[in-house]
Amino acid sequence: MPQTSTMFLKPFISAPSTTLWSKSYGCENSADANVRICKRAEVVCLGMLAPRKFMQRRKKIEVFKDAADEADQKNWRKLMLEIEESDSATEVLKTRRVKNQPLPKDMIVGTLIRFKQLKKWNLVSEVLEWLRTQHWWDFKEMDLLMLITAYGKLGQFNKAERVLGYMHRKGYPPHVVSYTGLMEAYGRGGQFNKAEAIFRRMQSSGPEPSAVTYQIILKSFVEGDKFKEAEEIFDTLLDKEKSPLKPDQKMFHMMIYMYKKAGNYEKARKIFSMMPERGAPQTTVTYNSLMSFETSYKEVANIYDQMQRADIRPDVVSYALLINAYGKARREEEALAVFEEMLDAGVRPTQKAYNILLDAFAISGMVEQARVVFKSMRRDRCTPDLFSYTTMLSAYVNASDMDGAEKFFKRIKTDGFEPNVVTHGTLIKGYAKANDLEKMLEKYESMRVDGIKPNPTIFTTIMDAFGKNKDFGSAVIWFNEMVSSGVSPDQKAKNILLSLAKTAEEQMEAKQIVESLSLDRILNNVEDDDVIDDDDDDDDVSGVSADQKAKNIPSSLAKKVVESQYVDRLLNNVEADNVDDVDDDDDEDDDVDDDEEDDDEDESSVSEDTNSWSVSISSGDHNQEHLVEVL
Repeated sequence: MPQTSTMFLKPFISAPSTTLWSKSYGCENSADANVRICKRAEVVCLGMLAPRKFMQRRKKIEVFKDAADEADQKNWRKLMLEIEESDSATEVLKTRRVKNQPLPKDMIVGTLIRFKQLKKWNLVSEVLEWLRTQHWWDFKEMDLLMLITAYGKLGQFNKAERVLGYMHRKGYPPHVVSYTGLMEAYGRGGQFNKAEAIFRRMQSSGPEPSAVTYQIILKSFVEGDKFKEAEEIFDTLLDKEKSPLKPDQKMFHMMIYMYKKAGNYEKARKIFSMMPERGAPQTTVTYNSLMSFETSYKEVANIYDQMQRADIRPDVVSYALLINAYGKARREEEALAVFEEMLDAGVRPTQKAYNILLDAFAISGMVEQARVVFKSMRRDRCTPDLFSYTTMLSAYVNASDMDGAEKFFKRIKTDGFEPNVVTHGTLIKGYAKANDLEKMLEKYESMRVDGIKPNPTIFTTIMDAFGKNKDFGSAVIWFNEMVSSGVSPDQKAKNILLSLAKTAEEQMEAKQIVESLSLDRILNNVEDDDVIDDDDDDDDVSGVSADQKAKNIPSSLAKKVVESQYVDRLLNNVEADNVDDVDDDDDEDDDVDDDEEDDDEDESSVSEDTNSWSVSISSGDHNQEHLVEVL
């Protein structure tokens, strides 16, 4: 029999999600119901978070072709484990060479494929850099394309530029993968104007942008808050007469995210409703995107119901978003019910899902229920992190149990975690709430001794605590301390300072402090906008010519013009070097003479302009899926 745990919750009224409660929670009088209501609003949950069979450890049975296949598979997995533990791929690969013989190509390719699948582009780059120095590895065009793709994922645009230049010096024609890789490198590196310049060049002169190119440029624009440019490109894709290709699911998702980021929820919903008629299927990710920016638990539950009616199975993110919505609304019983439904559906909870449920109980100070969730994490192999410990600490604080909070704070250190600014701030908030100013300041000093810099929330909490004790002078002192510490007061801190002022004199003083801060910020912004490089001879992208200054071009526009010109020069120089300009003697110099190569030499010297890495990829269709060539 499962253990019975008692939960003291608010009286259950109803859950907005009818589908959610139709299975096991819909009948209040049913003998099989997991929840029953008592006169004192006591909710008894039988087997709260009881372990499910699918979460139990199972021995994995593997089938191999033969003994040789089994040995190869186990050897390769051992290699992956060694790389993960050492955090250096090349050092491990070097140890696998026997008497300076080449490593098996399938081992190299399989390793790179796995790293690509795991999106560990730093390891991909490390392996490729090492391979470039090995005489036994043959480099081709496709190798360089993967190289520039790796640089693009890492945002290393300077290296991507050098690889692109090297490719064209060797006579390779412009390729959509190389241009897209450089464009992504600019986007991830924060050089959004350069990314746009690459894209415009591809539109006008080629190579023809692919679907992946459009996905990446939309993402770059959204990350750079260039919403207007992203909207223009997407509108062009929606125009069947002008569009070079049909917008796909990822593009729609990016636009939904953009409107969410811009706070335009109405347009986000419009894009969502447009997907079926445009042939872009709505998936779990699509519904999760909508749920993520809804603030009302009723709206989140409504979208969840729509997803189930569309016969789309929720994933762990879907459940976590719904649990979070109920938790923020302090509807703990519904949050727990959703979590239980997730377990019943066979969806394994993640650490974040557990943390969200833990937070739902912690917000209301429900310590016992939070402890049950906290213990369940270890049982289900979701090791609690510092966020879990801090959330559990907040449960004690919100329950006004400062003794329990102190004991748990000590446990955090005992369990091997170092409390961060949020952890300390939670304890400070507890003593401020208890009106124990002495203990509050003691915890503040302890935090500073640990070398942790306070954030605006901590200063605001202390300032508010003094103000509520009718000590407006101390509140002003702590506000000024926040400014002098280099912490910019947010709007909440300013509003609290203004609200603490009671007399006319205090109100005038608070108003002057807030207005002076606003004036300082305006002046600083003006000074930043007026700063333009005065060196006319500097060709760097940060420089602006004297002609541009004379025309009073805004610095942001001038910068965009300069960066566009920089990209044009780069691509023009690249495209000017064609196959006819490549000297055969240079090729011979770059090749390694196998007859003269010493067998004991593992690494060959590499010139600066040929510092590249290799792995073969295929990118023929519009989907441009980067796959490693099967060797």
